[in-house]
Formats: sequence, structure tokens, C-alpha cells
Amino acid sequence: METGLGSDHPTFDKNRVLDVKPLRCIPPISSFPPFGSQVHHPPPPPQPTPPNLTGFAQFYQPFFNQSNPQFHFQTPPKPDLGLPKNNNTKTPLSNARRSSVLEEQGNYSTSGSGSIPNVDSGKQRSRNRPPAKKGKISEEVRLSSQDGNSATVGNVLMKFDALRRRLAQVEGDVNKRPDLTAGSIMMAKGLRTNMRKRIGVVNGVEVGDIFYFRIELCLVGLHAQSMAGIDYMVMKFDQGDEPVALSVVSSGGYEDDVGDGNVLIYSGHGGKDVSDQKLEKGNLALERSLQRATEVRVIRGVKDIANPTGKVYMYDGLYKIQKSWTEKTKAGAGVFKFEMVRVPGQPEAFTIWKSIQSWREDINSRPGLILQDITSGTEKVQVPLVNEVDIGDRRPAHFVYYTGLKHFRPVKPLIGCKCQGGKCSPSSNCSCILANGGDAPYANGVLAIQKSLIHECGPSCSCYPNCKNQVSQNGPKVRLEVFMTRNKGWGLRSWDPIRAGTFICEYAGEVIDKDDRGGAHVDDDYIFNATHVGDYSNEWNYVPELIGEEKPVDLNETFKPALPMTVSAKKIGNIARFMNHGCSPNVFWQLVLRGQNEDSFPHIMFYASKHIPPMTELTYDYAESGRMKPCFCGSANCRSSFG
Repeated sequence: METGLGSDHPTFDKNRVLDVKPLRCIPPISSFPPFGSQVHHPPPPPQPTPPNLTGFAQFYQPFFNQSNPQFHFQTPPKPDLGLPKNNNTKTPLSNARRSSVLEEQGNYSTSGSGSIPNVDSGKQRSRNRPPAKKGKISEEVRLSSQDGNSATVGNVLMKFDALRRRLAQVEGDVNKRPDLTAGSIMMAKGLRTNMRKRIGVVNGVEVGDIFYFRIELCLVGLHAQSMAGIDYMVMKFDQGDEPVALSVVSSGGYEDDVGDGNVLIYSGHGGKDVSDQKLEKGNLALERSLQRATEVRVIRGVKDIANPTGKVYMYDGLYKIQKSWTEKTKAGAGVFKFEMVRVPGQPEAFTIWKSIQSWREDINSRPGLILQDITSGTEKVQVPLVNEVDIGDRRPAHFVYYTGLKHFRPVKPLIGCKCQGGKCSPSSNCSCILANGGDAPYANGVLAIQKSLIHECGPSCSCYPNCKNQVSQNGPKVRLEVFMTRNKGWGLRSWDPIRAGTFICEYAGEVIDKDDRGGAHVDDDYIFNATHVGDYSNEWNYVPELIGEEKPVDLNETFKPALPMTVSAKKIGNIARFMNHGCSPNVFWQLVLRGQNEDSFPHIMFYASKHIPPMTELTYDYAESGRMKPCFCGSANCRSSFG
């Protein structure tokens, strides 16, 4: 529970219901103080150790003392409001507005409910994870914590998710919340960015970016509260110290109204019990932001299509509060309501999600629709063909849709495991799992670690077809769309949000014999050459030092395919043939063998390298193919050409 700062002034009865219906809309009354003012942060109050956790304080420290040199503020003692204790007389809103009862600085929750568990509690450990070793973290993982950019934000998220996947891979049986464990480690090591609290834009975070865990919002500085829906800080104005809201998370936990996509009716904090909400803390900060017309970041939580019990958090940009009032819930409690309107001129975000929802209900409502399913039912999920650029019924050149690899020579049979009932795991001594080094390649359905070659269970295995180690063999799970780009021809994107490590599709086509890689294929624009040394490295993988594992001899060991292989999708192929090159790609390819005969041909599979928002074009790095072409990817890191 939050504790007051203590003072000699009479206390204010927080259980008294304020008659604040409706709140007035007041225009800005003061400009912000100049940047560069000194900041004072009071020390956090002592924290009780959460149940079943030990040594919690060592991981709690990063949640506090977040310096913010932009504003001068401090938390004052409770003022004397001139009210006796247990006074049930209704108080005019003007008195409440003059109040400066600010018991919380707006940092992380002090109740323990929004905190992160201790990862070194000495409780159960995985068979593969040794005790964490104390020591310095290598320079390649150190980040700028105060002010970020797109590179540092991307790096923080990549390191966090790689660590989470590794923990899920080796501790899946004993650790049900690897995200919290990974977040604790990242916080304890200072691997975060944008710690400087601010109003408005957060460096390196783009409108429309998506997150799968609340702790990710904390790590990149978008929303500092790991549990609470309102983040704020106290600022010094001419009239005194007042809280202002920085960001809100609308995740469906309260009776929020999502409006038309540009309007959000946000319910104040205070829980779902039958007591009235109070004009304090986050609610007071929102009301003050209404008065001063400050911008508030809005993060919307939406249902995760791939995980019915999970949520995807989407950054919807900056909003301003237009008005506020109170309403009675069905249980009879008074709840604050705030109407928030999106600031014009920002990229689309939540409105895209709403459009996709309508397309799912009626695919014919999709503008520019040419075909409902370019696969003609071959894939389990329809893939529409859309052209919103050209006028007319322009379609791709003819090709035969095919979902695998077509070989013109006999292929050596694969050796399968003898596991029964689809229960392949490291503990079952599955030969396919052992071929991966003793760890299952997937954790909760997503790729855990990128390797030169991974082994899935295949048709020759006794566990087939109900094994969890067959993620890439049942076709795409996400709802993809082939669309016409403005300057790159056809492209591929998804209606669904895609989590990092998610399987997207296979590169299907004809396997070209090594003696026939010239001639007819010289001008083939649909050649995938897996014989070159790719530019992949262990950068996408977790940092072993963070969990006490030994560091590889070469952390940046270059990715090398196990077998020379070239595939052409010109005449036969699947949706992967439409994926364009990107100098800052969001997809990577991985060789996958369905069994254990490494003399056989692997399959070329694509996985998401980062969280990908809906309607974002999917791209991978074509690397070197011997045929240079101009690049129009539009990335800030564009190399101008590829091939």
C-alpha cells in the first residue's frame, strides 16, 4: 500500500466522496518552466518483500530515482485543507483543485503489485541454467539509458525478448513468467533506455509500434508503470507543484470506450470495487493535464489473435484530454471518465486495427481487393491479393502455387525419432532434440535461438503429426496479404501482429542442381541462394552472460548454411516469392531439416526478427546474389543497392 509522507497537518479523508460531476474544461493557465531546471527525487519508501520472493530490493532500485533534468519538482507534505476528519460534507471541485495532496511521485507502483520478481531467489532452476555469475557485462550489450533512439530501443527490445525466449526454452517447466524474470535481469543490469521521464514523444518509439509485455513499455521508457494504467510525474508550476499525466494504458481492464479510433473515453484508476474513485494520484494528474492541455501518450491493449489469453500493446500516439466527468458503474461506484482525442497529423495506428477487423468480417470490404485467396485454397489461411495503387485488374505473372520444395533428383531419406504421443523433449532423450544440442528449438511456439541449422521432427518420426517440434510444417498461421507497393512491385504483409521469432512461411520452389545454376536461371529474379555466407550473427540471440552461461568463443560468429542450396520460385512457388529486400529487414531466414540426415536438403524458413505491427511490409536481406539492383526500401540505413 502507498504510504503518506507524513506531516503535522490534519489528514485528508480519502474515503470521502467528492461531488465532481461534471469537471470543468479549463484552457491552459500556465506555460511550462524552462528546460534544464534542477530535479529533486525523494527516496522511495521502504518496500515489503513480495510473497515467495527474497532479496527483492536489489531489483526494485531501477524503478526509482529516474532523473529528469527538464523540470524542477518535489513532493510537498499534505496541506491543511481546513476539513475535520471524517467530514462527509460535499466539497466544491474548486477546493479539490487547489489541493496539492500528492503522495506519489508518479514512478513505479509502491504496492508491490506492479513489481518484478527476484530472479536469483535460489528457487527451482533448469537443468541447463547454472547459477548466475556476478561480473561485468561486455561492452556490446551496454546501452544509453537516459535518452534513446531507434537503434537503442530496438536493441533493448531484442535483448529482452531473446533473454525471455531462452528462459522459456530452458525453464519452461518451472518458470511460468519468463518475461518478468527477463525484465528483472534487464533492470538490474541497467539494460534499458529513455529513463528520463518526459511529456510527449519518446525517442526511438514510433506510432504503431507493438509490444507483447508491459515490462517492454518500461524498458524503452514509453510507460513507466509495470501494472498501473496511468503514468505521471510532479512538476513545478507558478501555482505550485502539480502532477501531470505522461501516458495511459487502455487494456480493457476497466469500462473504457475505444470510440471511433481517434477518441478514447478513459476510465480513471481505483479498481473495480464498489467504492468511489478519488481525485488523487493518476486521476488528479489526468485532470491537471486537461487544464494545461498537455499531450498524453496512449497505449492500447488489444486481444492477441495468436494467444486468446494474451494482449498486444500498441502505441497509438499522442492524445489531449478534452473533458472529464464522473459516472456510476453497474455496481454503483463513482468512476472518473476522461475524453481523450488524438492529436492530428500522426501516422495511423489503432484505426488500422479497426479496419482489419471489418475486413475479417467481410473480406469484400477490403479496398483494392482483386482475389480473395491467391493460394486457391492451398493454404489453410486465405491470402488476399490487393492493388490500391493501379487502376484496373493488374495481377502477378503466372506461376503454379506450390507449398514445398520440388526436387528433380532422389533425396536421401531422413532418420526420425522414436518418441510416442508427440512428447518430444530434452528429458525424453528425443534424437531430434539432441541433434539441436539438447534444447528444443522452439519456446511456446516461437523460435528461441537462431542457428546454422535446426532439426524439427518430420514425417519419419514416430511422434508425427502431433509434435510441438513441427512448427514450420503446417503452413502460415498469420493472415498474410500480397499487395502492390508504390515502387517495388508486389510485396507481402500481414493483417495480424507478429511476435519476434514467429514462423511466417517457407520459401517454396524448384531446387536447382549445382550443375544447372547458370543458363536458364541467369535472369531469374526469384532465385534464393542459400549457398552464400549470410550476414546473420548471434546478435538476435540472447546474451549468455546475463544468466551465467559461458560466452561463445566468437559472439558474432558469421552464419553459415550447412549445405549448398539454390531454389527458384519463378515457375512454381508460394507467397514467399513476393517478399522484397530490405536494408533494415524485419524477417530472417533459417535452414530447417525435418529429421536427422544432414546429407539431405533442408527447407528455407522465414521468421520474424522483431515484433511486426499489422500492415507492415515483410522484408528480408537478399545479401549478395551477384546481380546489383537499386534499392527502394526507404530505410534510414538503406545501402542504395542490393544483390
